Amino acid sequence: MNRKQKRLLLILGLVLLLGIACGIYFGTYYRAAPEAAALLQGSEQVKVTTLSRGWLLDGPGTEDALLFYPGGKVEATAYLPLLMRLAEDGVDCFLLKMPLNLAVFAPNAAASVQNAFSYAHWYVGGHSLGGAMAAVYAAKNPDKLDGLILLAAYATRPLSDRLGVLELHGSEDMVLNRKKLEAGKQYLPAAARCEELPGGNHAQFGHYGPQKGDGAATVSREEQTSWAADRIEALIQNK
Repeated sequence: MNRKQKRLLLILGLVLLLGIACGIYFGTYYRAAPEAAALLQGSEQVKVTTLSRGWLLDGPGTEDALLFYPGGKVEATAYLPLLMRLAEDGVDCFLLKMPLNLAVFAPNAAASVQNAFSYAHWYVGGHSLGGAMAAVYAAKNPDKLDGLILLAAYATRPLSDRLGVLELHGSEDMVLNRKKLEAGKQYLPAAARCEELPGGNHAQFGHYGPQKGDGAATVSREEQTSWAADRIEALIQNK
């Protein structure tokens, strides 16, 4: 075997190893708890419709809608408990499914939904990496939105003062980068509301079990979900 053939075999081997590594990385993610995924069946108040980009949770409300970006490497349906509560209370929710469960690959995912549906008031939000990408969309499209909701997430570019902004996180969140959270506050409107839940952690904004590196919550997932929903609804009702 000559030097050229050896080099070709080495390159092919490296490509194969890279492909295997990528397959393992993208194939490993946090899966929604069965009881969360079961909510795709809807409820008496909320009809769940499958869309090309995700799902619409259509409740009794007709004017307000939330476009939601899931956290990085988290199955989208893990956020159904929170969004179902919002939909039942009058905020229709679009749960956006991301390529490879990473919103960084589709930061403008909300655009196609906004183009296809009509609501008087639009909000965008998300959890963790999903929240950061929702903030990017909000920064680019302030004229299309009324507000932004950040769950254990932060902004990385200036946001319009016309946007109502809500930033929520838990005191036991050990996944969230606190330095970046503080640095991101410079980009928020002066009227933005930032609040910490004593005892809350990172993973309990969704329903996918414990997350590596996270702190142990001292409040239940149901309590954290209800706390977040109450504050999101307050932002929307006070538009």
